[in-house]
Amino acid sequence: MTGAGRYAPSPSGDLHLGNLRTALLAWLFARSTSRAFVLRIEDLDRVRQGAEERQIADLRAIGLDWDDPIVRQSERLDRYARAVASLQERGLTYECFCTRREIADAASAPHAPPGAYPGTCHELSEADRERLRLQRASALRLRADMSEFAVQDVFVGRYVGVVDDFVLVRGDGTPAYNLAVVVDDGEQGIDQVVRGDDLLSSAPRQAYLAGLLGIAAPTYVHVPLALNDRGERLAKRDGAVTLDDLQSQGVSTGAAYALITQSLGLPALPPSDLVAVFDPAALPRTPWTFHPPRP
Repeated sequence: MTGAGRYAPSPSGDLHLGNLRTALLAWLFARSTSRAFVLRIEDLDRVRQGAEERQIADLRAIGLDWDDPIVRQSERLDRYARAVASLQERGLTYECFCTRREIADAASAPHAPPGAYPGTCHELSEADRERLRLQRASALRLRADMSEFAVQDVFVGRYVGVVDDFVLVRGDGTPAYNLAVVVDDGEQGIDQVVRGDDLLSSAPRQAYLAGLLGIAAPTYVHVPLALNDRGERLAKRDGAVTLDDLQSQGVSTGAAYALITQSLGLPALPPSDLVAVFDPAALPRTPWTFHPPRP
């Protein structure tokens, strides 16, 4: 196999059909291009007891498999620390003492690029840093030398997004998402990232950071999300949207899986049989509006 794809859920709750749809797509993109497929649990943030086990069970229930042992970010803190140390040694980080409210207020100023950190702590003196350390914990930010970066996406094409001085380590010492995902993808040989298009704006930051760490940026495929009937991103609060919820209403896992494949214009075959008929060019490029099925 050459390279690898991955699916990387956060164990904060059960997977809904939109999550499982993205997982199936990630699996199909990887398997149809002779890549390995990796399952990574991104458990640095909120973790709900039992969620990881249920997520794994649901992925298996729709026929997905993975090649390597499951990796958990909470077990990889030493890798993130080494990456941060390498950036610090090159003078590419600085402490940030801003609160979320201060950042929001500064970002709303007319001169601030939309969605970008305004650089409030970028040039603090050592005396200022020493004074602020006595008042609050500091995050660690990347000292970026550009404001935009371009990535190429299979679905979207060339995408140019904001690259600001984004957080690498949060104030509580937790590695930030953008750091952890880049380090993990690099070490796991991930060269194809298939995920929801709500994460498209993070790709330029991640690709830029990958370059600084000597990691080749992956091929990106940002796929349209699943929406509820109000045009909002599908979520657990929308009712019967997980396999377990649907089963409690008399909808079998097979029927739920058929809804997913139908939304992709694919037959309701097991994933292993779908590889032979999978054509990325024929996939829908618009969001899928999920309507709960009747038993």
